[in-house]
Amino acid sequence: MTPRHQRSLGRRKVLFALGGAAVAVPAAAALAPHALAETSPDSRPPAAASSLPLTVVNNSGSFGNANVHLYVVGNQGGRQVRLTPDGTLAPVSLSDNGADGFTDYAIGLAGSGETRLSLPHMSGRIYVALGQKLKFKAVADGNGDAALQYPAGWVSSDPNYGVLHDCAEFTHNSAGMFCNTTMVDMFSVPMNIRLTGSKEQSTGVFRNGGRSAVFAALRQEEAFSRLVVDDTRIIAPGHGLDAGLFDEDYLAPYIDEVWSTYTGRDLRITTNAGTFTGRVRGGRFTFDGPAQVSFGRPSTRDVLFCDGALAAPNDGTTGPVAAVLGAGFNRSTLLSHPDQPTTDASAFYRTELTNHYSRAVHTATEDGRAYGFAFDDVADFASYIQDTAPTGVRLTLSPF
Repeated sequence: MTPRHQRSLGRRKVLFALGGAAVAVPAAAALAPHALAETSPDSRPPAAASSLPLTVVNNSGSFGNANVHLYVVGNQGGRQVRLTPDGTLAPVSLSDNGADGFTDYAIGLAGSGETRLSLPHMSGRIYVALGQKLKFKAVADGNGDAALQYPAGWVSSDPNYGVLHDCAEFTHNSAGMFCNTTMVDMFSVPMNIRLTGSKEQSTGVFRNGGRSAVFAALRQEEAFSRLVVDDTRIIAPGHGLDAGLFDEDYLAPYIDEVWSTYTGRDLRITTNAGTFTGRVRGGRFTFDGPAQVSFGRPSTRDVLFCDGALAAPNDGTTGPVAAVLGAGFNRSTLLSHPDQPTTDASAFYRTELTNHYSRAVHTATEDGRAYGFAFDDVADFASYIQDTAPTGVRLTLSPF
């Protein structure tokens, strides 16, 4: 699979439009827009079936099926929808809010064993909540259309803050199934995806004791320890920074050193467009090559969110270079490797100032892949899989 930083659309996109009134939009990782960028109308495979078998398996070991609540919510054709227990899509409606002011879109698991559902064409998220139900609120967006306020487990005032929950992301359409497990916003429930079709693939499989290892590792990192919320979740450091739980200048010394180093030597970044060669000139990291692109000095927040000074437009030049820079900062490989992207995972996270949150979730998975930050797909280290002829998808809650 071609690394997505080399694909023509560049960085991640939000998977579904929530509308102006919907709040707490997660920093979703991109799926289908990247995968479809290389597919021309003449070379596309036959259209994928409009309905895909979805199997949910509860191997959490801590919660029985009766205490696991499933939600499939997202977008189809520009409208917000949710999956019903019988496998049909229903539009989100303001009248769905109950007496408590929230919807109840929960799908119960089978009394025992596996739960089988049918997934239609849509883009969105599969949420799982353990022990309690989630509170999604239907609201009117800026156009007056019904939209959902999604859970924001990194916001202490969110009504779902005390609920043990997590999600996987997907786009299922006529071109296939594109899906990932994500820790871009937070990490709470270990889960993995198995996708069958033209071949069988899995991603997100945690090692035995992996969840506990992630929690323990970050409790031991002083700068990251406040991101651990009891045994419920770990907040991603970008959101932690916004909440006052993480130092806003944590990466400043590393960023300064990168800026200083590449004032006197070249950094080379290779994308599908070609090789860009850059140096810091006049305070900006300027790259020449297929096009000239430049970046201002990023803040810690810019690095953690892969945004701001590292924003990546879908222009085929600035976007891919920004993605590689963002990955290099998070993985702390820019000083040790003047040719990017770095593809040797053993070189990642080797400095004291690094994204230890991402390091911990990658270490906990069997294949070393995870979605610890938004550009974690650079060099294909994200927990992302796709199939243009899918026959089934299986979501498994891993043992705690």
